[in-house]
Amino acid sequence: MTIGIMGAMREEITPLLEMYKDYDNIEIAGNLYYVVSYKDSKIIIAYSKIGKVHAAITATTMILRFNCDKIIFSGVAGGLGYDLRVGDLLLATSLCQHDVDITAFGHAMGFIPEGKLFYESDKNLCNIAKDIAKDMKLDIKEGIVASGDQFIASKEIKDSIVKEFNAIAVEMEGASVACVCDNFNVPFCIFRSISDSADGKASVSFDEFLESSAKISANFVYRFIDKLI
Repeated sequence: MTIGIMGAMREEITPLLEMYKDYDNIEIAGNLYYVVSYKDSKIIIAYSKIGKVHAAITATTMILRFNCDKIIFSGVAGGLGYDLRVGDLLLATSLCQHDVDITAFGHAMGFIPEGKLFYESDKNLCNIAKDIAKDMKLDIKEGIVASGDQFIASKEIKDSIVKEFNAIAVEMEGASVACVCDNFNVPFCIFRSISDSADGKASVSFDEFLESSAKISANFVYRFIDKLI
């Protein structure tokens, strides 16, 4: 089995590299992929850089170059639900692109022709995640995650995303990874730990809690991989 683990930023994969310790580096298209041999399986770890385009490139490379059977995304997100707090762990049940707008042609916000409005996470992987959370006595949140190429730091935009997509969190990569995996028929699962509340104080909160929130998500993914393998 070959499993791809992605983050958007270096800080999101550093905890995982520290856990696995031994790995080889392969550079492709200006990005580093860390190859880990673990329990008769291979784990490919990479941070894509921020944004949907970079994430799509990395996910595609993991599938076509490294033949990943499954892709896991570990990182941080802004909370849209008012019951979400910094450090809460989130499992994305489905993902959408909140910044896609061709409504002028009669399409729903977020929809691209020949694509999907919502990309659903693999149910089997999600069930494994919920079992692990139960074993760890963790209250893992579940819901729709909205992705877009903008850092949300406005209550007005936050509220509009909630109204349009019923999303509970927002970030900048997940839906593009989901789209790639869906097109290649590769199961995926996306974990996020809340780093901010996507409001007027989001940038301050993000800088303060990025590292600690990334560790929460990475610790969970480490347990997840052990169960999966």
